[in-house]
Amino acid sequence: TPADAQSKTINYTSTQLEKRDFSNADLEGGVFVAAEMREANFQGANLKSAILTNGNLLSANLAGANLTWALADRVTFYKANLTNTIFVEATLSRSILDEADVTGADFTDALLDRYTVTKLCKTASGINPVTGVATRESLGCP
Repeated sequence: TPADAQSKTINYTSTQLEKRDFSNADLEGGVFVAAEMREANFQGANLKSAILTNGNLLSANLAGANLTWALADRVTFYKANLTNTIFVEATLSRSILDEADVTGADFTDALLDRYTVTKLCKTASGINPVTGVATRESLGCP
């Protein structure tokens, strides 16, 4: 029932999650609005449909994490490890991905600012091992 689903929702709104280990955790639909997640470990985590708006993931590890349909607008991914991360149909508007490692990341149908895409295309490489999609292709790089 919807009531059951609501009670299972993970809600970390405005919480301090610095350096926390969420590796391989099932956080689907989790809410991390305005959460402080710098240096947190989300390696291999299921973050499908998660809401990360205004979150800080500075130097966080999201290698191999699945952020399909995630709402990650205005998120700081500065220096984050986004190797093989899946961002299919995710919203990343006004997010900072400077110096993030996006090797093998899949941004298919994700919403990104044009300026961010231009910067990511300068270093983008690799193929996502799960989706088989090339990072440059998913970003629409020339």
